[in-house]
Amino acid sequence: MSSICIYFQVHQPRRIKRFRIFDIGKEEDYFEDDSDTNLNNKKIIEKVASKCYIPTNYLLLNLLNKYPDFKVSFSFSGLVLEQLKEYSPKALSSFQDLVATKKVELLSETYYHSLSFLFSEEEFKSQVVLHKNIIKKFFDVTPKVFRNTELIYNNDLAKLVEKMGYKGILAEGADNILGWKSPNFIYKPKDADIALLLKNYRLSDDIAFRFSEKSWKEYPLTAEKFASWINAVNGNGEVINLFMDYETFGEHQWEDTGIFKFLEKLPSEILKHPDNDFVTPSEAIKRYKPKDELDIQEFISWADVERDLSAWLSNSMQKDAIDKLYSLREKVMNSKNESLIRDWRLLTASDHFYYMCTKWFADGDVHKYFNPYDTPYDAFRYFMNVFTDLKLRVNKKQ
Repeated sequence: MSSICIYFQVHQPRRIKRFRIFDIGKEEDYFEDDSDTNLNNKKIIEKVASKCYIPTNYLLLNLLNKYPDFKVSFSFSGLVLEQLKEYSPKALSSFQDLVATKKVELLSETYYHSLSFLFSEEEFKSQVVLHKNIIKKFFDVTPKVFRNTELIYNNDLAKLVEKMGYKGILAEGADNILGWKSPNFIYKPKDADIALLLKNYRLSDDIAFRFSEKSWKEYPLTAEKFASWINAVNGNGEVINLFMDYETFGEHQWEDTGIFKFLEKLPSEILKHPDNDFVTPSEAIKRYKPKDELDIQEFISWADVERDLSAWLSNSMQKDAIDKLYSLREKVMNSKNESLIRDWRLLTASDHFYYMCTKWFADGDVHKYFNPYDTPYDAFRYFMNVFTDLKLRVNKKQ
């Protein structure tokens, strides 16, 4: 028997405006919400909601109602939820309709989609609590399973998350940590009594990245073909974790690629096989026992071919920016100033450091596609200008 566990990540940052050196000390509005540039957060939310969130939610709602055994899971950053409330209430309401079916599980994460676990355990815990609060407020549920920003994971994270009361945690099924083992089982982290669910990145990326790639030998990908690959796992795995960005549907893979038709047919094709069903992460944890223990000492993630931290921390710009940011945390928190704390936390979003990445090799096109700035150097310059202004504001409060 193979259970299919689908998890969608929903996140949009608040992008920093083109904050010039001349604006330092004069302008405290760091984020773009009212211009005609490609950094306008309001317009980006409205576009993604119309192309992805609303039509995909409508389709999923129909599928959830049509197929009793169909289930999915979501993880929302706090940032995307607050922006949906502000800029696209219709999209937020459509997500709430999905959760109301009781066939959708919501996961826990950091509110600001941050790298805080790498730099401040205290900040990490604070952001997880903030996230738990907004999930309770908007959906009236309390998550039991955790996924860290960008699926960043190691043993230490598993141990901390277990202490925080979670029953399971998600991670990337990276080849370098699995070796000959399969991602299609539940594992136990070393020295932690918590279930570890690993992404089947090959099958996930077939949908998320390769679906519309005409040079791909499996193009075009149909629901029938994909279901046959799922069926082939029977007897060689227990749970197939398909983890991907929700923006795959309609935004990264446009409607004219056939991505919505693919999704519409997928449940029926998978359920044609009598040994297949769908589960949420919590259901998978209850149903299947850990196959083995995994000792993952180095950090892994779901980003790029390396599946490590290099998407955010591989060059001197990224390291300098994030080191300076977290070095200011104590002063920011001691200020007790809500505006300063809010702006500082907005800067912790992992996206800002991703935009500074200078890896222009196998993943260069991916980084360029997701970067709203002309170059990584522009992203660094605007970030540091904002940081300098924020630091001036903090020092004035001392």
